[in-house]
Amino acid sequence: MRFVLYYLIVMGSSYVISTYGPHQRAQKTGDILLGGLFPIHFGVASKDQDLAARPESTQCVRFNFRGFRWVQAMIFAIDEINNSSDLLPNITLGYRIFDTCNTVSKALEATLSFVAQNKIDSLNLDEFCNCTDHIPATIAVVGAAGSAVSTAVANLLGLFYIPQISYASSSRLLSNKNQYKSFMRTIPTDEYQATAMADIIEYFEWNWVIAVASDDDYGRPGIEKFEKEMEERDICIHLNELISQYFEDHEIQALADRIENSTAKVIVVFASGPDVEPLIKEMVRRNITDRTWLASEAWASSSLIAKPEYLDVVAGTIGVALKAGHIPGFRGFLQQVKPKRDSHNEFVREFWEETFNCYLEDSPRQHESENGSTSFRPLCTGEEDITNVETPYLDFTHLRISYNVYVAVYSIAQALQDILICTHGQGLFANHSCADLKKMEAWQVLKQLRHLNYTNSMGEKMHFDENADLAANYTIINWHRSAEDGSVLFQEVGYYNMHIKRGAKLFIDKTQILWNGYSSEVPFSNCSEDCEPGTRKGIIDSMPTCCFECTECSDGEYSNHKDAGVCIKCPYNSWSNGNHTFCLLKEIEFLSWTEPFGIALAICAVLGVFMTAFVMGVFVRFRNTPIVKATNRELSYVLLFSLICCFSSSLVFIGEPQDWTCRLRQPAFGISFVLCISCILVKTNRVLLVFEAKIPTSLHRKWWGLNLQFLLVFLCTFVQVMICVVWLYNAPPSSYRNHDIDEIIFITCNEGSVMALGFLIGYTCLLAAICFFFAFKSRKLPENFTEAKFITFSMLIFFIVWISFIPAYFSTYGKFVSAVEVIAILASSFGMLACIFFNKVYIILFKPSSNTTEEVRCSTAAHAFKVAAKATLKHNTAARKKSGSIGGSSASSPSSSISLKTNGNDSDAGKHKPRMSFGSGTVTLSLSFEESRRSSLM
Repeated sequence: MRFVLYYLIVMGSSYVISTYGPHQRAQKTGDILLGGLFPIHFGVASKDQDLAARPESTQCVRFNFRGFRWVQAMIFAIDEINNSSDLLPNITLGYRIFDTCNTVSKALEATLSFVAQNKIDSLNLDEFCNCTDHIPATIAVVGAAGSAVSTAVANLLGLFYIPQISYASSSRLLSNKNQYKSFMRTIPTDEYQATAMADIIEYFEWNWVIAVASDDDYGRPGIEKFEKEMEERDICIHLNELISQYFEDHEIQALADRIENSTAKVIVVFASGPDVEPLIKEMVRRNITDRTWLASEAWASSSLIAKPEYLDVVAGTIGVALKAGHIPGFRGFLQQVKPKRDSHNEFVREFWEETFNCYLEDSPRQHESENGSTSFRPLCTGEEDITNVETPYLDFTHLRISYNVYVAVYSIAQALQDILICTHGQGLFANHSCADLKKMEAWQVLKQLRHLNYTNSMGEKMHFDENADLAANYTIINWHRSAEDGSVLFQEVGYYNMHIKRGAKLFIDKTQILWNGYSSEVPFSNCSEDCEPGTRKGIIDSMPTCCFECTECSDGEYSNHKDAGVCIKCPYNSWSNGNHTFCLLKEIEFLSWTEPFGIALAICAVLGVFMTAFVMGVFVRFRNTPIVKATNRELSYVLLFSLICCFSSSLVFIGEPQDWTCRLRQPAFGISFVLCISCILVKTNRVLLVFEAKIPTSLHRKWWGLNLQFLLVFLCTFVQVMICVVWLYNAPPSSYRNHDIDEIIFITCNEGSVMALGFLIGYTCLLAAICFFFAFKSRKLPENFTEAKFITFSMLIFFIVWISFIPAYFSTYGKFVSAVEVIAILASSFGMLACIFFNKVYIILFKPSSNTTEEVRCSTAAHAFKVAAKATLKHNTAARKKSGSIGGSSASSPSSSISLKTNGNDSDAGKHKPRMSFGSGTVTLSLSFEESRRSSLM
């Protein structure tokens, strides 16, 4: 293998000695020689080689004016360095510049000469030939332009560590230093360009694009990185195509068909000008003008595409161009070019002939063949005025690649300067030694370039990073149509800065962009129509994620921008509006004093308080009347007071719940009702016991004294108080904001313990049940005493209300929980007030004749008569049954007569002795209504 390599080098060196590389070149001798590789032609002529004769070198075609300007930039920089007294004094730089014709084969043909001259000695080939004596070595190469060409050149130069600085090769693959050891560049890598292009698409809110890339080491890696960036942004590529300038016509037409039939309106092209030109021509032929092009830096300002005849298709193109630089004096240098003066530059002759469409004397290109036809060109002198001709060569307004060439040459010169001024002991080589500029080799220059760090004449910091790339930025340009001559104008509309944080890297001034050359409206390139705020993008089965249907946000969620991927859930205290475009604060609800329902309940409660107070006033005013005395007036006062407390407790349930109100309202309600029912229970039970006793003995009077009645009321109430104390101590109620309802926040009371509330209401109902039992038993007692029927009705109302309350309480929510309890309190309170006291108040106020001692006596006597008659009948019935069983059926029933006599001559005026006769016996019932005994009954 080593022998084969030696053979190739020998053959290449012999070729170099005879022809010194490709025939056409620009060269100048010097102490140190720099190489240059530039695409002075866009390509080579396609020619079938049938091998019937010796193969000939392919011919380069289509002169590249911009490529020639890049050559001039290198020559200008070298001349400027040679004339400088500060940089490399007393050292002259020379150059050898070759045309790559934008192809790998031509580039390798030139590169072989650089390698052969440098490395024949190091390969110990002197025994084969001695050919390095008269030709200086090339210590660095500037170029090449295209990434595919640079990749091939870098593979060859890297074998011998000859530094290569490219000015236009941006493929990210070239950053691999393990494979391309000596490659460096002054252009940013496509890693950044792909990100910039993806950011531009995201900025204009496109999500449905076509991607076209050149089928080489520039396009494939660039579009691969672009695809990854698009995936991160959830942007879809509808078509992903490869292209080449060497495609057949049917391949170009098929590609144009797919683009024309696509619904995507944005075409991202990662290719060079020569590669994309066939597609542009086909699009022009078809007059497809509704597409927007996004150009990579390789053709963002290409003179091959930026032609007036293409503007109907490419006007409005957004280009990611390199940042332009300024080269002082370069404009004058370009204008001074002359074929006779620049004889060392053989490319000048062809440039002159192409610029003026003529041929120079003794030129081999007197006739030019284009598309199979021959056209005659006139003779020119070489002294024509170049400034009177429109040519891309003189377009120095935005020097991008030319500036990169200029920087590359100065970087090599600065590295040589560092070697020249190196102090022993501070060098970069073994033992901190320095290289000898007179015996310097290419690998030493490469080492120095990797540690290069200087500031150029423009004040810019020049430093190659770990990937041997120079940091740079991009300029965003927009293709406009000139109003004067219809030519293409590259309008700067923004920039992309790679060195600032994400989100601020891209800046675009939309107001300066003209889409399709005339419109200011951003084109639409989305798979689906934009989803309006209040909706989100919904997935469509078997379609890319960029194709979606708009789904309305659910209640409680919102989206406030177009094309929202998800709806945002509203904060816990907010709810979405009707259009789901933003969130509103939830309405806070509680049983308020100001709402009609709260006002009505409050009025009823206050009315109950006033009515109860009125009844109490009546009882106090007529406290010495028989009815008031007969109803046990002291307990009645307590009962009325408890009813006032019941009505008042309902007011605590109205208003915004606070911790203290939540802890007060249930105990207040429970204690008030227990106090009320305890009074009714004690009073009703006492009368029942007294009236069922045949003779009210002193024991009854002692047992049912007033003190004991109050003690019983206190004990019953004390049990409820203890329930409340235990409840408040272990699980005190507190205010609570309930967010369970969608649009409303209910401020309610968290009762702390439902069991405690059950005990409180259960104990109240237990007392009410006992009270109902005694009231039912005493329902036939004299009405003026207890009105037991009405008490029974009041207890029935109480039970109906509170039995209904339980399911209503647990089935309602929010403020209605408080409202249900207030209604239950008011209903049961009004029931007890009406049933127990309204009849008495009516008699006291409107029937005073019934509120007399005689009326009470008659009522009592009538009740006593009924009880005695019932007892006698029961006794006689039992006796007859007994005698019948002894005497048989022959015994006859004696006639009975009942007579009631009153002895009006009785010496005791205060006594009435009704006399009742039942058959064989007479029962005398004595009733005394002395004040002392009445008080014991009341």
